[in-house]
Amino acid sequence: MNLEKKIPKASDFKAVIFDMDGTLLDSMWLWYQIDIDYLARFGYELPEGLQQCIEGKSFSETAVYIKERFQIPDSIEQMEADWNEMALHKYQYEVSLKEGAENFLRLCKEQGIKLGVATSNSRRLVDVIVEKFHLDRYFDCILTASEIKKGKPNPDIYLSVAEKLGISPKDCLVFEDVIPGIMAGKNAGMQVCAVEDVYSQDIRDDKLKEADYFIDSYLELLE
Repeated sequence: MNLEKKIPKASDFKAVIFDMDGTLLDSMWLWYQIDIDYLARFGYELPEGLQQCIEGKSFSETAVYIKERFQIPDSIEQMEADWNEMALHKYQYEVSLKEGAENFLRLCKEQGIKLGVATSNSRRLVDVIVEKFHLDRYFDCILTASEIKKGKPNPDIYLSVAEKLGISPKDCLVFEDVIPGIMAGKNAGMQVCAVEDVYSQDIRDDKLKEADYFIDSYLELLE
């Protein structure tokens, strides 16, 4: 499939809203390994396709899904606490922003564009990233899916961020790396730019098809 790749122009929008993992952060490798290590505690190997089953779900929705599918005896709260602990050190010391991402954030800020985050990650880990990269100087609103009724592909989190930013959905550009996130942005009535990520390379054509725009790197937006 040969689909045309289109690059967005941020100045055409009043707000830009980002997913976090796999979009702003090079971090999907971390969750793949955590899934392997966590399930191994209960005697399971990571089944093929599990990541696709939980893409877009909030932290709590993912815990419910894993608990029910694998009959995990721990409570949802304990599962979330364990995942936070397993990820904490890696978020503090090993996770990085994607190439060119911070320069693009700075450019948007200089142009007076409102910036928001709509992530399925936990608030605890989001706070670690915000502090590590001083992201509070860029973002006007940061929401996690656990603070919203329904996770992606439902539009709730994107609509909530837009409302808090005071910007109409039609004037918002969303950056996402997986199909449920792309659909959440589209379902919210926003335009969506898909972001390349090594952990979603196998669905590159699907992302090109579903999104309005596509970038391999934020450096393309700085040219």
